[in-house]
Amino acid sequence: MILPLLAALQVTSAQSSPAQDTMPVVTLAEALERAARLDPNYVFAAGQVTNAEWTRRAAVALFIVPSVTVSSQWTRYYPPTFNLATFQPARQSVTALIDARLDVFTGGQKLAGFASSGALLEGTHAQELQARLTTAMNTESDYYVVLTAGALLRVAEDQVQRAEQQFSVARARVTSGAAVQTDSLQLKLGLTQARVTLLQQQAALRAAQLQLGRRIGLEGPADAAPVPSDSVAPALPFPVQDAVARALAQGPSWRIARANERATRAQLWSQRGNYLPHATLEFLGGAFDTTFYPRLARRSQLSLTVSFPIWNNGQREVQMSVAKVNHDVASAVRADLERSAWHDVTAAYDAYETNRATIALDRDAVVVARENNRVQETRYRAGATTILDLLDAQNRLVQAEADLVQAMYNTRLARAGLEVILGERINFEQGTQ
Repeated sequence: MILPLLAALQVTSAQSSPAQDTMPVVTLAEALERAARLDPNYVFAAGQVTNAEWTRRAAVALFIVPSVTVSSQWTRYYPPTFNLATFQPARQSVTALIDARLDVFTGGQKLAGFASSGALLEGTHAQELQARLTTAMNTESDYYVVLTAGALLRVAEDQVQRAEQQFSVARARVTSGAAVQTDSLQLKLGLTQARVTLLQQQAALRAAQLQLGRRIGLEGPADAAPVPSDSVAPALPFPVQDAVARALAQGPSWRIARANERATRAQLWSQRGNYLPHATLEFLGGAFDTTFYPRLARRSQLSLTVSFPIWNNGQREVQMSVAKVNHDVASAVRADLERSAWHDVTAAYDAYETNRATIALDRDAVVVARENNRVQETRYRAGATTILDLLDAQNRLVQAEADLVQAMYNTRLARAGLEVILGERINFEQGTQ
C-alpha cells in the first residue's frame, strides 16, 4: 500500500533522530513570512520601491516648487576691512543669502522626467513582486527538501529493516541447506548498502534542515512541519491560454520590460529637450551686517534667464545617441519577451501537469513494486526463486518509493515556478489571488 509512504511525507524529522527533539519546527506560512524579511534580494527590491517613490515625488514637485538654498557666512578680517553695509572699517562681516530657482521651460524635460519616474516606479513594483515570489519559491524549495529528505529517510529505514529480515531468512535457509552460501553473502552486501544509504539520507536531512534554518534567519537547523499530502495533485484552475494572457498582463518579467521601455523612451525625450531653449526664473535675496542675524543692509533681485544651447562639442549628440540605443535595446527586449510568452508559460504550465501525472504513475508503480517484492519474498522463502530476483524486486521497490517522493516535490516546485511567471499565487479553489 501507498499509505506508509504518504505518511512519511507528513512526519517531522524529529521522529527520526533523538538529537532533534529541541529543533524548532516551522510551518510553510511561517517560513515564507520570515524569509521575505531576510532575503537580501527582496530587501533590495523593496528598498528600490522606496527610492522610486521619492523619485516620483521629486518629479511632481519639480513643476511647482522651486529649488531653494539658504546660506550664511561669517568672515573675520585682519586688519579691518571696509564694510559695504556700514560704510566703515570692520573686523568682521556677516551675510545671509536665499536663492530660489524655478525652471519655467526646459524643452519638455520636466514632462519627460515625470514620465520616466512613473515607469521607474512601475518597474520597481514589478521587481519587488518578482523578488517576493522568487523568495517564496526558494523558501518552498528548501522546505520541501526537508520533507523529501525526511520521507526518503523513512524509505531507507524501511529498506534496512527489510534487508535485516531477509538476511536472517537467508542465513536460516543456508544453515538448513535449502540455499547456498552465496545467497547470505548477497543479502549481507545488500544490508550493508542499505545501511550506507541510510547514513547518506541522514546526512542529507541534516543539511536540508540547516539550509531551511539559514533561510528563515536561524543559526542552527529548523524542521518542516507536515503539509497535506498531494498524492493526487489538483489540476490547474485555468487553461494555458488564460495563463499566457495573465503573464502578459501582470507577469513581473513583462511588466519590468514594458516599464524599462517607457523609461528609456522618456529619457530619449529628455535628451531632445537639450536642443530647445531653456528659461529659468531666479530670486536672490541677501542681508549684510557685522552681527548675526544681519539686518543692516538688504538686497534682492529677480531675474529671468533664457538660454539656447548651440554646440557643446558634440556631448549633446553623444547623449542623444546613447539614449536612442538604450531605447532600441529596451524595445527589442520587450518584444522578444512578449514573443517568448507562449514558450515560457507553456513550459512552466506543462511542467506542473507532467509532474502531476507522474505522481499518479509513480503511485501505481509503488503499488506494483510492493506486490512484486512481497511475491518474490514468498517465493524465495519457498525456494521457488533466486536471490538475484529477490534483490531486483527490492531495488525496484526502493526506486519506486523514491521516485514518488521526488515527483511530489517536483510538482510543488513546478507550481511555485509558474507562480513566479504569472506574478500571483495560485489558489486551486478560487483560481488565482
